[in-house]
Amino acid sequence: MAFGRDTERSLPRGPPRSPRTKRGQRFCGEVAADYGERVRLLCISDIHGRADALSAVLATAEKRGYTHFLVAGDLCFPGLEPLAVWQRLVSAHAICVQGLVDKALAKLDPAAVKPQTDHERRMLERFNEVRAELGDAVVQKLGALPATHRMPLPDGRELLLVHGSPADPTTPITHDMTDDEVRRLLGDDPADIVVCGGSHVPFDRTVMEVRIINVGSVGEAPGAEPFAHATFIEVSTSGETTVEPVFVPLASPAV
Repeated sequence: MAFGRDTERSLPRGPPRSPRTKRGQRFCGEVAADYGERVRLLCISDIHGRADALSAVLATAEKRGYTHFLVAGDLCFPGLEPLAVWQRLVSAHAICVQGLVDKALAKLDPAAVKPQTDHERRMLERFNEVRAELGDAVVQKLGALPATHRMPLPDGRELLLVHGSPADPTTPITHDMTDDEVRRLLGDDPADIVVCGGSHVPFDRTVMEVRIINVGSVGEAPGAEPFAHATFIEVSTSGETTVEPVFVPLASPAV
């Protein structure tokens, strides 16, 4: 079921898994300390180069407060301000995983692409423009982003951040999939909570005792009314977990 506006949901505790070894968080640029006893996560995805949308989300998030900032990929293409998006994520100490367009910017050879339509030609032109605007150093960093990020939670459970799905980071879990389709994309070790993007449509559902939270899109949210999706997830040592979807109005439609 997709989120509605101003919805706030609570997650059942469920049986905790054995705590894993704590790890430092991989930022877009640095490594941080271990997690505290209570975390409040700002989770977003699919910015697609919309610095204005990212700024609107962060302005809202800073008023509400958060301890960690998770981004499920597709950061810089095709919007008008790819470098500004990257710089803002670095300055905000975002924990980023690699999306499809992030990988393409780093790995795809534009000369090997043969566009068939006017739209494809425009996208290829924009692709080359974005790579030039970002510069070689940032493009290399996009290529080095991890496909997944595992985060131990204060109650002993584990969160997995991925662009698509645990079994295949390039294939998104969508709100209209059957439970069987979702099970195949969860793989053998999906973690207790999966935070993902890719489909641009936010939802919150549980399959095989795994809570799957798609955080929608900051830069390319569907619908006529322009807004950006974000999600807050709060977890305490007592096992209490809340999920709060947020819809941030934007001044103009996504590019």
